[in-house]
Amino acid sequence: MLEEKVVLVDKDNNQIGLMPKMEAHLKGKLHRAFSVIIFNSDRKILIQKRASTKYHTPNLWSNTCCSHQLEGEDNEKAGKRRLNEEMGFVTKLYNFCSFIYRVEFSNGLIEYENDHVLLGVFDGNPKPNPKEVDDWKWIDIDILFKEMKTSPEHYTAWFIIIMNKYYETLKKWKLQ
Repeated sequence: MLEEKVVLVDKDNNQIGLMPKMEAHLKGKLHRAFSVIIFNSDRKILIQKRASTKYHTPNLWSNTCCSHQLEGEDNEKAGKRRLNEEMGFVTKLYNFCSFIYRVEFSNGLIEYENDHVLLGVFDGNPKPNPKEVDDWKWIDIDILFKEMKTSPEHYTAWFIIIMNKYYETLKKWKLQ
């Protein structure tokens, strides 16, 4: 099986090449990524606990799902693909924002990503892939934000960044 490649980008999100995913994370190369946040009609957010077998940040709570776009794949198509692979459902997704972040992990891996945040609405229970997800729950955004402030060690770095930067805007997002 070929190793997945990530799309390397410049700071303006222009593609400058491809690189195997693990190599990009070892070398800290800027690449495209996406983070999906799903709300239900009660305005709760679906979060997941990353599987204990993940190559970085295992056992941490994070947004509904996240991954990397394939070459030529737009954000919505990538988000739907991964949402189905990780959480077992698909819904309409909307581009919300993007930002660049860089985080170094204790295992030597580096996340240096242009992260595109996608939002959607789903009322139901996911059917998560146990290779990707150990647990999941719907949570009120205000409770989530408070928990992230008091216990950040339980959450992924990118999800904390998203919530710190966009909490107020997310609270006001019109469910579509």
